[in-house]
Amino acid sequence: MLSLLRHLSWPELRHHPWRNLAALLAVMLGVALAFSVQLINQSALGEFSSAVRAVNGEPDFELRSQRGGFDEGLYGRVATQPQVAIASPIVELDTYAFDAQGQRVPLHVVGVDALVAGPLSPALMPRPAAPASAASDAAEDDDRFAVLAADSIFLNAQAQLQLGHPRRVRLQTTAGSVELQVRGSIGANGPALAVMDIAGAQSTFGWSGRLSRIDVRLAPGADRAAVLRALALPEGVRAASPDEAAQRVSNVSRAYRVNLTVLALVALFTGAFLVFSILSLSVAKRQPQLALLGVLGLGGRERLQLVLAESALLGLVGSLLGLALGTGLAALALRLLAGDLGGGYFPGVAPQLQFSALAAIAYGGLGVAAALVGGWLPARAAQQLAPALALKGLGTQQGRAARWPGPVLLIGGVLLALMPPIAEIPLAAYVSVACLLLGGIACVPAGVAALLSLLKPSTRPLALLAIERARHQRSTATIAVAGVVASLSLAVALTVMVASFRDAVTHWLDTVLPADLYLRAAAGPGGNDVVTLPPQLLQRAAAIGGVLRVESQRVSVVQLDPQRPGVMLIARPLARPETALPLVGELLPLPDGERAAYVSEAMVSLYGAAPGTRLDLPLPNGQRARLFVRGVWRDYARQHGAVTLTSTDYQQLTGDTQVNDMALWLAPGADAGAVQAALRAAAQASGLDGRLLEFASPGEIRALSLRIFDRSFAVTYWLQAVAIAIGLFGIAASFSAQVLARRKEFGLLAHLGLTRRQVLAVVSIEGAVWTAAGALLGLLLGLAVSVVLVKVVNPQSFHWTMDLLLPLGRLAALCAAVIAAGTLTAWLSARSAAGRQMALAVKEDW
Repeated sequence: MLSLLRHLSWPELRHHPWRNLAALLAVMLGVALAFSVQLINQSALGEFSSAVRAVNGEPDFELRSQRGGFDEGLYGRVATQPQVAIASPIVELDTYAFDAQGQRVPLHVVGVDALVAGPLSPALMPRPAAPASAASDAAEDDDRFAVLAADSIFLNAQAQLQLGHPRRVRLQTTAGSVELQVRGSIGANGPALAVMDIAGAQSTFGWSGRLSRIDVRLAPGADRAAVLRALALPEGVRAASPDEAAQRVSNVSRAYRVNLTVLALVALFTGAFLVFSILSLSVAKRQPQLALLGVLGLGGRERLQLVLAESALLGLVGSLLGLALGTGLAALALRLLAGDLGGGYFPGVAPQLQFSALAAIAYGGLGVAAALVGGWLPARAAQQLAPALALKGLGTQQGRAARWPGPVLLIGGVLLALMPPIAEIPLAAYVSVACLLLGGIACVPAGVAALLSLLKPSTRPLALLAIERARHQRSTATIAVAGVVASLSLAVALTVMVASFRDAVTHWLDTVLPADLYLRAAAGPGGNDVVTLPPQLLQRAAAIGGVLRVESQRVSVVQLDPQRPGVMLIARPLARPETALPLVGELLPLPDGERAAYVSEAMVSLYGAAPGTRLDLPLPNGQRARLFVRGVWRDYARQHGAVTLTSTDYQQLTGDTQVNDMALWLAPGADAGAVQAALRAAAQASGLDGRLLEFASPGEIRALSLRIFDRSFAVTYWLQAVAIAIGLFGIAASFSAQVLARRKEFGLLAHLGLTRRQVLAVVSIEGAVWTAAGALLGLLLGLAVSVVLVKVVNPQSFHWTMDLLLPLGRLAALCAAVIAAGTLTAWLSARSAAGRQMALAVKEDW
């Protein structure tokens, strides 16, 4: 029997390639997108973890503090602890190097003690370059001891490549730039990395008396807990696992990866509907053949297996093609986007593709499963076929479907949307969206009936015939209308979500960019502690002609939770926080004797820092401050959290007077170019290389931010197009199936005197009525899904909120395009069936 089914199903697929091509493409694209997202993120995360392991080495644990480090006096206690076998002091920081053209290259610098670091961090051990002339033993000795020289630096392969394999390299420090001699290399892979002697790193970057971490390897049989108790670590210093940084990045990028994967699986969902439409058309066309097979002894169960076998073949071929395409897309994306897909979670990482056979099996299986789900109802229709009636062209009698699943799924979707996230991922919200989509599609027959009951009988005969048939034969339109509802609801939901987010980001930028010109010394938080603006530059900037007002900002990173990324600490003047910050809700009055903190929405979600609570905030200098949370503000730039203090409070708490950014308000008619030139000259006079300064107008920052936004949502835009295309093809397939099943009806209408043009008009009106009903239901369902995406998925995934925006013009255009396409498709389908010989279609009934 299996051999018979195989011989029956494969020729059907082979001899109708164009009809099955769309279904293959739908499954292929869904699998390709989901599989490529998996490979990209797996490869990037694996490469990042490998780079972190190379830098962190293989100790039993690390002693770490805040970014500002801790007193190196702790190292002596650790190194002399009897149960400690090896203790390696480390200084690490981020700065910029300059290539031969003077361009900045982000560089991670690690200071090590080469005498003890080898067993713990072999990838960081300097490898002196071979001397140009080995004629003298003195030259060899100089190179041997180069690892201990304060002016020596060793670069990994990526740093050498980006800097052009230099012999000397210039680095930016807190006191200006210094030039160091490149004396060799290191074996660590990953982003640009440099190693120095720890004493040289401390003196060069102003870290005298401080360490970033101490790598500890215990003696065999030592008790870690007992060692930590004996060390009595000072406040702010903790024991951390070596893979903590990689795990932290994995956690913070998880929501982004899950959202991309879910969006990719949406393509598989729509692909299942296309398989449904294609096989429904196939079953409708093959009713006589299936009926003949039934008369010859092929039972209902075998006919069910036949159609399911065709579904499985479609899914299998589509999945194999999708896996191949997904691998190619992943390789291309890793080359062009460096693995972040717009998310920016793996800075500086250039990963190689890491193919996963297990992921290929999983996503290939999903493609086959989606095809089988799409083929189930057509297979059931083939099973329930009455052979005798079908041979006469009378079709088959179908039972009435149960009405309860639709409302139950809709109610379940609403309830699931109210549930909290699981492991900080909105799993319940994703299931809610699925329930709403499936429930809305299950309610299509009842919804169409309710909408058509509102239509008044037309006085025109053709319109009356079309509307009444559409009203009384609505069950035959379920396939077409369901396809419209599925595709349009997804397109509407994604359109509303993206429009709402983009509008929220635009208004947020208007609030946070009030000045006319912005100046910064570092392109990102990595160099904020090294590349800063001289304090005297603030006074010099205020004295430049055309400058009305200047405000400064200090940005640093503090660690509240080892498993989470650092929280951005922002210090700035806040004379009127209610206008300077994009607040959510009202400000609370500040209790006497307390200092105020203004937190982003992510701080409330991740750390419970709600207004009115006290926040125990670690400071960059290792101390802690207890702050009163006055209010919450929106921050679409930092999903891991940000805290804002007044500059006065920050300086009193930390003693830090450094500045990273400046905002300048210019006089009307002032020349921004002249102001920038004057600021560069003032920076040069203050000891800072003027080429380190970056200027931007609010318009430039807004345009750059929106370009990054659009790149991040490129996959979403693509999915919108796929959903609409699949929906339109589903309409075409379903109407074609219906028209084929109605050829005898067209013949009867011809006998009653209707012309071919009138028959086409009847079918076109039916198509317009059914498609309009589906468009309205799809619009309503899409709006419901968009509420879940905007109000539940986004806050639970990224910890920020936004207002729901309905782009009425785009939504109206979507609905109008679907209605027009459905009407045109119905007309074209009827035109192929209602030929000149349609009266002969009833010949066998004479």
